[in-house]
Amino acid sequence: MTVFEGTFTQIEPLRFGIVIGRFNDLVTNKLVEGCQDCLKRHGVDVNPHGSQVDYIYVPGSFEVPIVARQLALSSRYDAVICLGAVIRGQTPHFDYVSSEVAKGIAAAAFQTGVPVIFGILTVDSMQQALERAGIKSNHGWDYAMSALEMASLMRQLRSNLAEPFSGNSLSPASLKSASVGELSGE
Repeated sequence: MTVFEGTFTQIEPLRFGIVIGRFNDLVTNKLVEGCQDCLKRHGVDVNPHGSQVDYIYVPGSFEVPIVARQLALSSRYDAVICLGAVIRGQTPHFDYVSSEVAKGIAAAAFQTGVPVIFGILTVDSMQQALERAGIKSNHGWDYAMSALEMASLMRQLRSNLAEPFSGNSLSPASLKSASVGELSGE
């Protein structure tokens, strides 16, 4: 069996798109800083005028998924990092927004095959948001680490899975036409 695992050291050619919701910018700006710090410490040029990272600002977290999907479809990026903050208020608005943002980001990754990192804080208070954006730790760093690892992993998978199948393995074409019984060995 083969083991595939993303690395954090072979990043020179990797490109990232970072989509940032401006709403709650006190929090999201800190997430961007954490994200940039991680990428920079791993050798990525985070300069907005450089060639490795593009920054795209949208009004709020609800708008993040559509832009993330568009970036992933462009084939320019090895990973897209989504940053935002949805803070619970006294209405059900929080539930609707956080749910749809999570579904949209997941769909963007699934539909495009490009890692789209869920970096949207969904919290009960501004205090919780600030704790996660730098007071206690900065989750922006964690989201960048996920992007580095997933971009590297997907690159490995694409290059290794492009090789012809051998032995008893099923080819992608045969998987499309195989019945459940054939796949389970029945």
